[in-house]
Amino acid sequence: MNQAALSRRALLGAAGGIGLSAALGVSGQAAAAPTAPKADVSVSPDGRYPVAPLAKESWTLGVAQARSIPVDLARVEASRRENLNHMLGLIDAAFAFGGGPDLLFFHEFPITGFGAGWTRQDVLKVAIEIPGVETEAIAKKARQYGTYVVFGSYARDPDWPGHALSITTVIGPDGRILSRGWKARNIKGAFGGEIELFTTTIYDVLDRFVEMYGRDAILPVIQTPIGNIATSSVQREPELFRALAIKGAEVILRTATGGFVPADIAATSLYNSVYTAVSNNAISPGSPFFEDTNAGGSAIYGPDGEAMAIAKSPNETLVTARIPIGAFRARHRQPTIHPQLYMDVFNGYTPRFPPNLFDNYLPSDVKDAGRYLRDKGVWK
Repeated sequence: MNQAALSRRALLGAAGGIGLSAALGVSGQAAAAPTAPKADVSVSPDGRYPVAPLAKESWTLGVAQARSIPVDLARVEASRRENLNHMLGLIDAAFAFGGGPDLLFFHEFPITGFGAGWTRQDVLKVAIEIPGVETEAIAKKARQYGTYVVFGSYARDPDWPGHALSITTVIGPDGRILSRGWKARNIKGAFGGEIELFTTTIYDVLDRFVEMYGRDAILPVIQTPIGNIATSSVQREPELFRALAIKGAEVILRTATGGFVPADIAATSLYNSVYTAVSNNAISPGSPFFEDTNAGGSAIYGPDGEAMAIAKSPNETLVTARIPIGAFRARHRQPTIHPQLYMDVFNGYTPRFPPNLFDNYLPSDVKDAGRYLRDKGVWK
């Protein structure tokens, strides 16, 4: 282990020092009960799961289907501010007629957008820091309206120099950053091998991530007074959402940009008996892609897999539904599964690409990522 790793571990293990939230880059105010990272994941053996006391028996979930406009590389600060101001305006709009949602959920890139042909250096230039100017502005709105705000963004982290991250942030109604969740993995091999995504996910640096934050941080579930919330920008990996549900997720918020498969979202709810929402981008004039490319479809699904609300338009809109969390929690338990029947299959499975591939090399762009990963797959 190198000296930097030793220093990280010493820092994280300091008695009474930094809790998991702080270790993940959350402001000191966010850590309600600092604890040292744990190597193991704790799962209740009786079908129940840890919770915080509920502040209300039901609440309104709002999904903000917003545009996605890439930051202008020639005017980064100004255009990023324009995107932020547009997002803040949508928060105001959600409360324009009185009581708005208790939680307002945005898609993957409302502040930075997603640029065609962006290199790593471009993404690092447009990315935000968390906490930073943008989260402070959003926190102010959260306090103003007493609402949770959830959104994704490209992000930089001084603990991970050179890494371009995709982070989903949860800000509480008091303005505190409650969670700063990394994307768990990118799909590899989906673009014919010529190009690959180069953002760093947990899987890409798995061993170092676990060393710094513990295995429990791989799939975080946030215990809040409106329920247990989990976030993800991963598509088409049902096992991941099953694991979140086993850990106690009651509401799973899934970000998207440029499309998703509705059946995948509905199945998350149906197979795990949880609430699931997806926030996708709206039609985006000025996008480098066709303005309506895979736009719309933002939705909220109930524990039976049926849609509670779906965006009726691909334009910017607000989708809402009531979550009867008190009655739901009274009867809800972990998903019913029988791992003894198939865990040997999972344990014997070899992923197409191994973890940790970005620990020693960071591709400069999507083509470099394609070249680098081309011979890293282990399947024949």
